[in-house]
Amino acid sequence: MASSVSPSTIAGTPEPPTMSKSIQNPADISVIVIYFILVMAVGVWSMLRTNRGTVGGFFLAGRDVSWWAMGSSLFASNIGSGHFVGLAGTGAATGIATVVYEWSSSLLLPVLGWLFVPIYIRAGVMTMPEYLKKRFGGKRLQIYFSILSLIINVALNISSNIFSGAIFIKVALGLDMYLAIFILLAITAIYTVTGGLASVIYTDTLQTVIMLIGSFILMGFAFAEVGGYESFQEKYMNAIPSIVTGDNLTIDAKCYTPQEDSFHIFRDPITGDIPWPGVVFGLNLVGVWYWCTDQVIVQRCLCGKDMSHVKAACVLCGYLKLLPLFLMVMPGMISRILYTDRVACIVPSECVRQCGTDIGCSNYAYPTMVVELMPDGLRGLMLSVMLASLMSSLTSIFNSASTLFTMDLYTKIRKKASERELLIAGRLFVILLIVTSILWVPFVEIAQNGQLIHYTESISSYLGPPVASVFLLAIFCKRVNEQGAFWGLVIGLVMGLIRIIVEFSYGTGSCLFPSNCPKFICGVHYLYFALILFFVTSVVTLGISFLTKPIPDEHLHRLCWALRDSTEERIDLDAEDERQEEVDDAKEVDCDHPEHSRGCLKKSYDLFCGLQKTGPKLTKEEEEALRKKMTDTSEKPLWRNVVNINAIILLAVVVFVYGYFA
Repeated sequence: MASSVSPSTIAGTPEPPTMSKSIQNPADISVIVIYFILVMAVGVWSMLRTNRGTVGGFFLAGRDVSWWAMGSSLFASNIGSGHFVGLAGTGAATGIATVVYEWSSSLLLPVLGWLFVPIYIRAGVMTMPEYLKKRFGGKRLQIYFSILSLIINVALNISSNIFSGAIFIKVALGLDMYLAIFILLAITAIYTVTGGLASVIYTDTLQTVIMLIGSFILMGFAFAEVGGYESFQEKYMNAIPSIVTGDNLTIDAKCYTPQEDSFHIFRDPITGDIPWPGVVFGLNLVGVWYWCTDQVIVQRCLCGKDMSHVKAACVLCGYLKLLPLFLMVMPGMISRILYTDRVACIVPSECVRQCGTDIGCSNYAYPTMVVELMPDGLRGLMLSVMLASLMSSLTSIFNSASTLFTMDLYTKIRKKASERELLIAGRLFVILLIVTSILWVPFVEIAQNGQLIHYTESISSYLGPPVASVFLLAIFCKRVNEQGAFWGLVIGLVMGLIRIIVEFSYGTGSCLFPSNCPKFICGVHYLYFALILFFVTSVVTLGISFLTKPIPDEHLHRLCWALRDSTEERIDLDAEDERQEEVDDAKEVDCDHPEHSRGCLKKSYDLFCGLQKTGPKLTKEEEEALRKKMTDTSEKPLWRNVVNINAIILLAVVVFVYGYFA
């Protein structure tokens, strides 16, 4: 959500006060250096062991990734530095309820693995816009969704991660923020551009291990410092800042006193900051958009060895998503206890003195605790954790955005582009994204919001439900056609943009300075608005679809649930417009220099970028076998039963934790 920007948040903002224990000692620096060496080593290893010379190899890792690596990558791709900063900050401000944004994921991951991914794999698609094109035909849905996804990646995902990473870097290192971000983006670009999805996935696995180890250590220090769980509950409710008057303001006690329902996740449906009906219904619909249709997430599931590996990865990630309450939210709440005047400041002038911004310092809860609480060496480990979360999210976004651009937009411009050209275009687009990300940083600073998680979730609620509606209807209602889907998306997008523009215009306000935004627009909680948006999109999509001609079944085999097991040949809509993928081998030889004429530098460049020849041209039988592998969803009965049982156990655990903390 947007907020009104005060003068102190713009250029000339005083830097956060120098912390008493900055990361400038040999132990911390050594840990950070070792971390970077490990990441680059894993990236180079995965780069050299995988076939990056084909589109399937670069973008889907050849469908040869194991469940543990896939599940770790799902977790690392989702958990960015924005989660450490945002979840901890909102936890410090309002209590544990913010964890519902994470726990809803554990309910939706089985939906992804059991319902959505089998359709995507049988459809033989690499991207979500490509699925829409196969399902509905035409070009406008594919292009619309590609552009929307790229905009969301740049304006929401990349911006929130860079902003939150910048907060931690400024607090922990005292470096110039732009220099630090430039270095981080350069490193992430190297193994994203060179290694493809396989490199991203295996480095994500390392990042996940580092994140979990560092976060568990910090959690242990935090609970030890506060005196255990019962003491933590008591002290949090009394964590009130000492300065609650000033700047000629009359401040209501509710603005600085912890909420009575701080330790409950189900809150009042009317006055609650996260109302429980919105959590049960609206949040899960937004989650369908992110977990079941977002390219960053789905692309990881499309690269699994088989469906059992995909399902096991979803279960593993589902368990990992239960941890943020203990690794991020509660440590943020403990930070409020330990550093009350800094984290819970309420008087604008005092907040400027503490962290350089007058809208509150709750976003500094986690970085402050790392710098103040951790001993030498472990501070370096925790900075590595933050770098790991930032880099893993950015690499995932860069790789998936590259896939979207290359397969769904570039092929419209260059219909007969060779595979080599597509690979080069995808890598160059990553570089363009990085430049755009660096240029976006000043806008992120200006638009800084007091609670980062509410910002990201609200924007998701305004843009995600129409996409979730169309994908659900596309898979489970074969009567839906292109006209209905397109106009449903357009109407939903217009409604969402109206809400965003109005909120940006008026500002969302704060406890001290309420917004003047009209109640009939901004008075509807964003989770309730997500419900309305989903309902309107569904009605428009179904209404227009039933008023127009249906799509014949011959075009829908293996593209929707009712025809998922069909063995009949599918005639793709607009098949005559499909890009010709076969390139004459002789022509390819004419375009490239013979191998013996290449110099050492040229050979090194080809090896670095995965553009070297990968072997002789496949026979028709080999091509058919490869195609079957890329669209196979069969499972061995034993492992199918194992993953099914584990999914049921996961759902039971999720229901239990919801009930326990409700």
